[in-house]
Amino acid sequence: MRLKDIQDIFHKELDAIYGREEVDAFFYLLIESYFNVPRFHLALHPELSITKEEQTPIFNALHELKQEKPIQYIIGATEFYGLNFKVNPNVLIPRPETEELVDLILKNYKATEHLKILDVGTGSGCIAVALGKQINNAEVFAVDISGEAIKIAKENALANGVNVSFVNTDILDVNKRNSWFAGITFDIIVSNPPYVRELEKKEMKANVLNNEPETALFVDDSNPLVFYDAICEFAINKLNTNGQLYFEINQYLGPEMKALVDNYHFNDVRLKKDLAGNDRFVYGRFPN
Repeated sequence: MRLKDIQDIFHKELDAIYGREEVDAFFYLLIESYFNVPRFHLALHPELSITKEEQTPIFNALHELKQEKPIQYIIGATEFYGLNFKVNPNVLIPRPETEELVDLILKNYKATEHLKILDVGTGSGCIAVALGKQINNAEVFAVDISGEAIKIAKENALANGVNVSFVNTDILDVNKRNSWFAGITFDIIVSNPPYVRELEKKEMKANVLNNEPETALFVDDSNPLVFYDAICEFAINKLNTNGQLYFEINQYLGPEMKALVDNYHFNDVRLKKDLAGNDRFVYGRFPN
């Protein structure tokens, strides 16, 4: 069957769900991933065909797209900060806003002979690996409560040639976190922890709600800043002089987040919007 004919089937089955442009984007991602056929190659060779045996994965993908499974989980990979990352339903799909967080850190950090970085709630490892790739002299640590997420993050670090020390522990458990990091201090602590309140579920798309790990997304409505509070408490004892703390945050809780970090006596605390104009980052410096 011609790939162009399969593309027509994709449009017939999926345009009502996603729209024509997004369906084209899905289709081109799939044929490059499964058959190593870039978009331009198909344009130059519109009669290009695949055998019946070769059709199975792309039609399986069509079925999963009809169920609104994210394309990144279907192909098992995504791009983040110019790097390739393996993803599956045990980890969140990295977002463009998190690339902005990495960019913010890279613009603000001061080069030292030996920089220590901790990423809390690492998931796929995207923040830790991207920072380790960009900062040559960094020693990078990363924490996640999910053992399955740690497995994926380790694979991503290895695939991208970055050395990261991964720790499978709960940052909310004071004894465990203190035990793991006894005698270690950091120059940068960064986190994109769970921050979506249960009341905000109604605003989310079905493909996120039905596929991405709930423990990495949601917090109780009664205590939505629980992770930020724990990380701030940890950070005041673990940041070096003039160490920096960075958070990606819930867009609806910007003032509350800034107040929280201020209350822990960080200096130069700032609330920053993302490119969409939403409150998205809080960061500050701790003088010790």
